[in-house]
Amino acid sequence: MKSLTDEMVEYAKDMLSGKIPVNKARKDAAKRFLQDLENPDYSINELNVNLVIFLIEHTFKHIKGSARGKSFILEMWQKWIIFNLVGFELKGTTERRFKEAFIFIPRKNSKTFFASALAWALSILEKDNYAVLYIIATKLDRALEAFNNILDNIRLMGEEKNFRILDSNSEHSISRQFGKTGAVKIQALAADAKRADGLNANIIILDEIHGYKSPNDYHVYKQAMKAYVNKLLIGITTAGADMNSFCYQRLQYCRDVASGKAKDEQYFVFICEADDPNDYTNPYQHEIANPNYRVTIRPEDIQTEANQAQANPIDRAEFLNKSLNVYVDTLDSYFNVDEVIASDNAYDWTIDELSKLPIQWYGGADLSKLHDLTGVGLYGCYEDVDIFIPHAFIPRTEARVKANDDNIPVFGWEEDGWLTLTNSKAIQFEEVVDWFVQMRNKGFNIMQVGTDPRFSDDFYPLMDKAHIPYVDVSQRYANRTIGARHIENRIKNKKFYYLHSEAYLYCIRNVKFIERPDDSVIIDKVHEKSRIDLFDASVNACVEMVKNKKNLEQFDNWLNHYDQNNKK
Repeated sequence: MKSLTDEMVEYAKDMLSGKIPVNKARKDAAKRFLQDLENPDYSINELNVNLVIFLIEHTFKHIKGSARGKSFILEMWQKWIIFNLVGFELKGTTERRFKEAFIFIPRKNSKTFFASALAWALSILEKDNYAVLYIIATKLDRALEAFNNILDNIRLMGEEKNFRILDSNSEHSISRQFGKTGAVKIQALAADAKRADGLNANIIILDEIHGYKSPNDYHVYKQAMKAYVNKLLIGITTAGADMNSFCYQRLQYCRDVASGKAKDEQYFVFICEADDPNDYTNPYQHEIANPNYRVTIRPEDIQTEANQAQANPIDRAEFLNKSLNVYVDTLDSYFNVDEVIASDNAYDWTIDELSKLPIQWYGGADLSKLHDLTGVGLYGCYEDVDIFIPHAFIPRTEARVKANDDNIPVFGWEEDGWLTLTNSKAIQFEEVVDWFVQMRNKGFNIMQVGTDPRFSDDFYPLMDKAHIPYVDVSQRYANRTIGARHIENRIKNKKFYYLHSEAYLYCIRNVKFIERPDDSVIIDKVHEKSRIDLFDASVNACVEMVKNKKNLEQFDNWLNHYDQNNKK
């Protein structure tokens, strides 16, 4: 008879081989799982895993529809989640490895009911540690949906007399004392970061975190768990509509954790989504996005929805978002993010490698007023591939405001090397110019830097002093259209590379084009709190590269002008 570990190994291998159709993030997670089993730092506690599975399948029943009263038999993907969360322990201890989880599943995959069952079983597992579990959602009725699943099951078991149940407008909680050695408390709450400071729990399930307005709405609950060793914070959600949200940024990070690009040994990741949203009528995309395909997701129903979405563009975004778990920004971002990422992923030059290539580089700068984000970069072309190296600046005093109020992940950009936090209260252009100087010293052959003349009065003298050629790039629509359309063309032909910069991806994701009668475009941002400064910088640089390819004499003219001014 196979052990549970053997079953999970076979399941992981079947995902990797394609025998079980899954999306890329789940394949990455399967690969990570097999590697972790070989890690001498971890051991597997099958006893606890089997206990949690037993508790769910033998004490938790369906409470709605024709299945009411029938045992909740777990699917393999649900057992997989439980095995990871409960099974991995630090070698030689009873401390569980995973302290945090991100579970990303489309609608109608029994997400909430599974969360209810998991909450129930984890509480019983932790009863000897006086388990305190909170089920929290952005709206109380969402949290109560999971809470009521547990409450109804206690009543189905005939056990309500053994629990203290408070279910009123003031409190929704279930608690029980287990002799002198343990206790359980489960409570439903509406998300409220201001009131979260008073919470103290070892298990928290955060439902629908795509609705969280800022990172603080999430991180405040992590602080409520500091006192516990075996703590677990589970964020469980579907895709939202705002690509600038905390949840979307967390999704990007968790993809990196699953693939190994980011190392976070305490974070469990389970991401279900379509790999190719453009192929949304393909049943394969339906299956890999929905773990409960052929269980609660009927293939004929989702295919009908896909066909309707194809026939009616108004329904398409809703289908992609709800059924394939794809973020679709409702604010009309111009660029197809998947195309942008696909183009970038086709290349992998490093900055050091690029500095040694025979490329003529054109700089771009989008200078901010005083304390906002400033974007700069270098634009070049090598073997018919356009390359943009971005960098941003923002005063340190403003960074936290932008991160919390506007959901701009400036601290992550700084950590990755794409942003400089300046120590002054306003942008000092000396630091901006110094970035171009440093890039030139690394070997980049900078022909000239294009910048909008706004806010440039203090910038130009510093560029002169550094002997870096510059040119005014007018904000005229026709002029900027040259660069914007060129970048669009390169992206669609998979000939555009931005060094996998999350900062640049954030900016291009927020770009909106407003078409004009003369075929030029107005470049704007999708909403007031978003930023497109790095894209503007790339447009300014691209304009100069395109123009100078057609007229190389412009650079010589600038040098002559510069020499004449110096002689005077």
